[in-house]
Amino acid sequence: MKVGITSQNFRTITGHAGKTRRFLVYSVDDEGQWQEQDRLDLPKEMALHSYHGEDHPAYALDLIITAGCGENFIQRMQAHGVEVVATAESDPLVALKKVMDKRPLPPPLPHDHKHS
Repeated sequence: MKVGITSQNFRTITGHAGKTRRFLVYSVDDEGQWQEQDRLDLPKEMALHSYHGEDHPAYALDLIITAGCGENFIQRMQAHGVEVVATAESDPLVALKKVMDKRPLPPPLPHDHKHS
């Protein structure tokens, strides 16, 4: 399983998943053990909010953990077979462990979804 965590600073879980260009990527084995596999640092045009191709690196993930996203983001990722979990948890490893242990995460803060 491949898990991507939105993290603009590569330290904490950040929101606005559709505009995020940085992801911590973890591989998780069948026994629930994980290790950091990669860090995506994509160019601006690869932010999912404005990307319209079918070959985005995020589409290769099984799960995305984020601090916030809109319903369109969730539906788009589901169409590519990617589950999305939004949470107010800020620590990537705490969130990953809770998800792998099937424990609840704190719900995300309200999502302000304004577009110009």
